[in-house]
Amino acid sequence: MGGKYQAYPEYKDSGVEWLGDVPKHWGITRIKYVSELTPKKPLVQRDLQCSFVPMEKLKTDSIVLDETRVIDDVYDGYTYFEDSDVLMAKVTPCFENKNIAVAKGLVNGIGFGSSEIYVIRANNKTSNRFLYYRLQEDSFMEIATAAMTGAGGLRRVPSEVVNNYVASLPAIDEQETIANFLDHETAKIDTLIEKQQQLIKLLKEKRQAVISHAVTKGLNSDAPMRDSGIEWLGEVPEHWRVKKFSHCASIRNGQVDPTKFPYSQYILIAPNHIESGTGRLLLMETAEEQAADSGKYSCKKGEVIYSKIRPALAKACLSPSDQTICSADMYPVQGMNGLTNNFLLWTLLSGWFTSLVILESDRVAMPKINREKLADVRLPIPPMNEQQKICSEVRENISVIDTLLGKADKSIKLSRERRTALISAAVTGKIDVRGWQVPQQGNKEDAA
Repeated sequence: MGGKYQAYPEYKDSGVEWLGDVPKHWGITRIKYVSELTPKKPLVQRDLQCSFVPMEKLKTDSIVLDETRVIDDVYDGYTYFEDSDVLMAKVTPCFENKNIAVAKGLVNGIGFGSSEIYVIRANNKTSNRFLYYRLQEDSFMEIATAAMTGAGGLRRVPSEVVNNYVASLPAIDEQETIANFLDHETAKIDTLIEKQQQLIKLLKEKRQAVISHAVTKGLNSDAPMRDSGIEWLGEVPEHWRVKKFSHCASIRNGQVDPTKFPYSQYILIAPNHIESGTGRLLLMETAEEQAADSGKYSCKKGEVIYSKIRPALAKACLSPSDQTICSADMYPVQGMNGLTNNFLLWTLLSGWFTSLVILESDRVAMPKINREKLADVRLPIPPMNEQQKICSEVRENISVIDTLLGKADKSIKLSRERRTALISAAVTGKIDVRGWQVPQQGNKEDAA
């Protein structure tokens, strides 16, 4: 773990492959001897309220407690737990995402939740918080993930894998010290991650604002403005035109069969291949590689491909070649009558356009913007030479923001790796924190 943490003075061979050497005074045991997995439901007063935790409310290191139920309504068919129990997702991908937390603050001290949650109750030989950290350690995660049974998204960690996992543990007072140390150190790391996440949120808002301002107001802040006559658009530069979508862009009709040559060998773009709000293609696969079998639209190089479903995600890109087809959930759009494809792309990715089509999208389970409603949307259009300048300027500004976003993403990744490494080192005895105390405020160690 680096210079600031010391190893224990003496180690012994654990005799267990994945444990290796462990501190000499630590014991070796199975999880089932220090805890109870899925404790039996006790007889409780059934008319009381309790906390209710569906799977999506179990997060990494926290439980969202915003739902209550009457115990009688959830007693059968749901997992029972109490304050201080460790809750761990057993199903993929929640298990691999380390959706695990210690229950606390439950209504009446009682909770019920998803049947896909394991409840692990520490006995008097172990600390529940040490157990919480121990079950995030790399070797346990690897063994449990490899042992998952079931198919696809329903793969689960078998209970015997948790029960029979062999771990090395110190005495309970030392476990508490390790847990206190990890509480403090991971909280510092989590604060750094939270700050980077806030920065990412602000940068994405800035990115959106840069695009929106450029495609509605232009680059010249001194340009004379006029009322566009459209409430959501407001003023536009005086020399710009405002046109209906159908007068400046055409959407292709007629589908092709992706199972037939040559279309089977074309790149097939679907909404999931495009990054939300950026216009970036994340993946390029042929129709054949995707086993596509329903009708698709043919796309020309440089045309805009726009996702008509879930318009809030703002998914649009430029077609990379003439050998491209797109999902029937998308529109291939060609700018015309003075509108370039590049300017159209930035317009479709702008916040004002996205907000508008969200309002116009059909009120159904899967929101989408149909051709008729899209045709009536009015777009501000500068002269073509100005469009080129705006697109160039937007690309430059966005590039700077994207570089900052990349640095923030990398910082979060490194912080998470450090968090994982620190937990693993502490709970497996690679570092000795027995003498650790909560640093005083202003202590250099605390700021490190």
